[in-house]
Amino acid sequence: MRVLVTGAGGQLGHDVVAACGGAGDEVVAADRARLDVTDRDEVLGAITTLRPDAVIHCAAWTAVDACESDPERAFAANALAVRWVRDACDRTGAHLVHVSTDYVFDGTLDRPYHEWDAPNPTSVYGRSKLAGEAEAGPGASIARTSWVCGLHGSNMVHTVVRLSAERDSLTFVDDQRGCPTFTADLAPALRRLAVDRRSGVHHLTNGGAVSWFEFVREIVAGLGRDPDMVQPISTADLDPPRPAPRPANSVLDNAVWRLAGLPALRHHTAPLTELLTELSA
Repeated sequence: MRVLVTGAGGQLGHDVVAACGGAGDEVVAADRARLDVTDRDEVLGAITTLRPDAVIHCAAWTAVDACESDPERAFAANALAVRWVRDACDRTGAHLVHVSTDYVFDGTLDRPYHEWDAPNPTSVYGRSKLAGEAEAGPGASIARTSWVCGLHGSNMVHTVVRLSAERDSLTFVDDQRGCPTFTADLAPALRRLAVDRRSGVHHLTNGGAVSWFEFVREIVAGLGRDPDMVQPISTADLDPPRPAPRPANSVLDNAVWRLAGLPALRHHTAPLTELLTELSA
């Protein structure tokens, strides 16, 4: 395939470029300096000139708390930009793979969310990403994921590695649950959506639901430290409180992927071990 990857400078975009390149695709890696997805003329010019077979749209503004205080920027980056990308894809026949989030749900369900559950975002970030799903259109692949971690960029694993070297104790919330998802596994799955031109919503996460508290204990143990250095706290007791509400239940059931007979992404402990090994090399 000829593939255009937006947001190629981010942690997910970086690994999508690597996954596509490793599979023999002709890849154009468009980071923010090369392509501003909020600029309609830039987007139309790039895609209609390149005429890719697929666009894997990883570009987004994912600063959840910052989105809360700047909704116009959030909707420009996470919703309107998708309109420009879709328009260009429609003109050229490219298949759009759009990356979305667990934040489209309010987190109140007492079981994992499947693709047919009704979204109800409670944050500006979640609302902007849900609007982006609508802009992608019914023919696109929409991949909702959660708690993304990778070798590149900023994420929970990098944060815990740094903090555990600086402190003797750590405190993380134990009343928010989700599935840590690693870019090394997510990126090839996104490419599969592009190759097969699969339409509609897909939940794509690694296996194994945990709380942030439990996940951090796993990271600390993987670093050879005592996991008891990590203490639990409730979201309500965070000081200062986070500006944007977080869904208490972010666990996504990868039902469409499973029912389609596609191989499940691994349990998160396997790619976590691999990432910690890479970070300590």
